[in-house]
Amino acid sequence: MPRATIEDVAELAGVSIKTVSRVVNHEPNVRDATRAKVSAAITKLNYRPNISARNLASHRSHLIGLVYDDPSAYEVPSGSYVLRLQQGALRACRSGDYELLIHPCDHRNKNIAAELKALIEQARPDGIVLAAPLSNMTKFVRAIDATGTPMIRMSTGKKNGKGFSIATNDREVSAEMTRYLASLGHKKIAFIEGNPDHKAVGNRFLGYKDGLEQSGLEFSEKLVEAGDNSIASGEAAALRLLTPSVRPTAIFAANDDMAAGVVRVATKLGIEIPGQLSVAGCDDISLAQQLYPSLTTIRQPLSAMSELAAATLIDDSRTRSLHTGTEVVPATIMIRESTGPAPS
Repeated sequence: MPRATIEDVAELAGVSIKTVSRVVNHEPNVRDATRAKVSAAITKLNYRPNISARNLASHRSHLIGLVYDDPSAYEVPSGSYVLRLQQGALRACRSGDYELLIHPCDHRNKNIAAELKALIEQARPDGIVLAAPLSNMTKFVRAIDATGTPMIRMSTGKKNGKGFSIATNDREVSAEMTRYLASLGHKKIAFIEGNPDHKAVGNRFLGYKDGLEQSGLEFSEKLVEAGDNSIASGEAAALRLLTPSVRPTAIFAANDDMAAGVVRVATKLGIEIPGQLSVAGCDDISLAQQLYPSLTTIRQPLSAMSELAAATLIDDSRTRSLHTGTEVVPATIMIRESTGPAPS
């Protein structure tokens, strides 16, 4: 049986070829009844549009790019982080009849601007979703801006100028985690800061301070240690915190890798978790559930954020408009085995 053509669809639906094209390209100003007739004809004939012809006719590539930090550059690569980003963006692309181009970038690459420019000029995506922490790095933002390609940044951690960004409530949910630890009776709650280049991670420290104040607990510099988001930095911070002169009963780390470092050190020192020390992290990477005890953490809504970003770019490409401002997708606290009542 020969492959169905756009002319076959138009004839069966009783509409013009132009109307079929508008329905296939999800263009506005098509009556619902007409759209339904065309969709039914497409299904009956199993019609599949010619991608090259469709792109040429609509002046769009029907392609969204997802640019993210290469996980292989990290001490413990987090496949779950990338998977959740991809899942959300793919849902939006499939729903919008788009394709997804994924491109991991090493933020340490000096030639990254040229690499991104070449990629965009070759693929010509209708928009780029730029994930954190790259969304906070000027060289990435400028490289994409220079191509004139619409871009949505995720978790920028600060105001996004005239562009549109997708964020989560890092500060508010970190305050909630701190209040949760305080509700367990912990009065000496320590915090391990993350890499200063990750602006959104910095909001978690502000949330920690908010949570202390809201719980009637005094902030102390002695209970704060710097980390760089790695397990090793979490271990080093834990060694400094778990001394007799400081010794908190709870440690809240700005990400799960550093929290894993705390768990490792506490285990080596014979400190029982959560009996003698409660540990909490942030991100809910796969490692959080693989640890023993499993880690209480904050689940970032990465899938929902990337889906919203991709869907917005698709909508903007069709309406020839651009969203502005910031939309917040709330995070969720996941209570597991690593936290419990403060020791008496």
